[in-house]
Amino acid sequence: MNYLPHTESERRAMLDTLGVSRMEELFADIPEHVRFPDLKLPLPPLPLSQMELEAHLRELAGQDVNATSHECFLGAGAYHHYIPATVDYVTGRGEFFTAYTPYQPEASQGMLQAMFEYQSMICQLTGMDVTNASHYDGATALAEAVRMALNLASDGRQKVILSPTVNPHYRETVQTYLLGSEASLIGEGVVPGEMGSLVALLDDRVAALVIQNPNFLGQFEDVAGLADQVHQAGALLIVVTDPIALGLFQPPGAYGADVVVADGQPLGIPLSFGGPYLGIFATRMQCVRQMPGRLVGETIDQSGRRGYVLTLAAREQHIRRARATSNICTNAGLMALTAATYLATLGKSGLRRVAELCYHKSHYAAQQLAERAGLAINSRKPDQPFFKEFSVQLPRPVEEVNQILLKDFGIIGGFDLGACYSGFEQQMLIAVTEMKTRAAIDKLVDALAKITA
Repeated sequence: MNYLPHTESERRAMLDTLGVSRMEELFADIPEHVRFPDLKLPLPPLPLSQMELEAHLRELAGQDVNATSHECFLGAGAYHHYIPATVDYVTGRGEFFTAYTPYQPEASQGMLQAMFEYQSMICQLTGMDVTNASHYDGATALAEAVRMALNLASDGRQKVILSPTVNPHYRETVQTYLLGSEASLIGEGVVPGEMGSLVALLDDRVAALVIQNPNFLGQFEDVAGLADQVHQAGALLIVVTDPIALGLFQPPGAYGADVVVADGQPLGIPLSFGGPYLGIFATRMQCVRQMPGRLVGETIDQSGRRGYVLTLAAREQHIRRARATSNICTNAGLMALTAATYLATLGKSGLRRVAELCYHKSHYAAQQLAERAGLAINSRKPDQPFFKEFSVQLPRPVEEVNQILLKDFGIIGGFDLGACYSGFEQQMLIAVTEMKTRAAIDKLVDALAKITA
């Protein structure tokens, strides 16, 4: 206790804020039999040889439920996509395989070139002018985009319209970033999918309008003329997107987005029980001086040879903290390399094929669930186009259905939308990627038909 910086009164104030009386209540969700000090793990006879220990660890790991051991239809921001062998081979090389973010003097030409290639491909994918390399994840990339929009607002604009169909975890991260500032978020009370209601909130105090397209429900927003309306109001349009969808559908840059952010996890990065992931951040050239993160540029040396260098690095690692555009010191460099390798391996036609498979397989699943299981699909907006994800209305709580799916059918079910949205109780968000076979989809359909009968 001598080394704890907080006093008893400070700890009591924190517990009161959290609404609990004792520290132990914070761990109530952990079953008692696996909670310290009564942790009862099945331990093998000791000592073990290395061979025996490896076998025991494999046995323990085999008890995990994951996207390869079970059929998985859970998405909501993290997706089970196929990863070509090339990706692991390149990123596993000793020259690259580190999570450490090197400073400029330590960055090799090979790593700088890899980041330059990553930036080039992301610009092509999003239709934007410039991309940084890179951010921690999609949520922090969006939070940084919102802060950049507020910094660019020279006329004191302090409001940001945040669509309710932006990933709920991203919205929470943005709220955290803005704590203690004068900025305010609006749009929370708008009915999900009502773009007109969001546009109606535009005024001379709004710095940015944030949408997700395709949105958290998997549906495409109506973006026709949206950028013009936002720009006429003097604000920026920030778009959260799915990088796989950009292999098939119009990029945000084509319909006037000023900033495009995404989580790069679908681009060759495994689920890994939640990370590490990759934050994609692309913007217009006129915003580059306020762009957070670091930017790799191509140049020539005194001998005329091509070389690469950090052109802009307005992070606290490189300049005085007070002048930094971002105080996140990591750039997820290994994950950016992974995304670049994935995109280079697939190429334009390969990425399009992956997007097509996601689109057609998700629509097949939706059709079968409607016809064979009698479930309503995207009940709020049934005619709105969707990609890779869709919602189904269930007659029973989603948590209950998911428990039955896992226990009786070996299926990891979808996301409970009722946990994030009022009025979406008993609606499950189902994700279908190119990894799902027809047999796997039919297995889910049959299982839900039996559960909901």
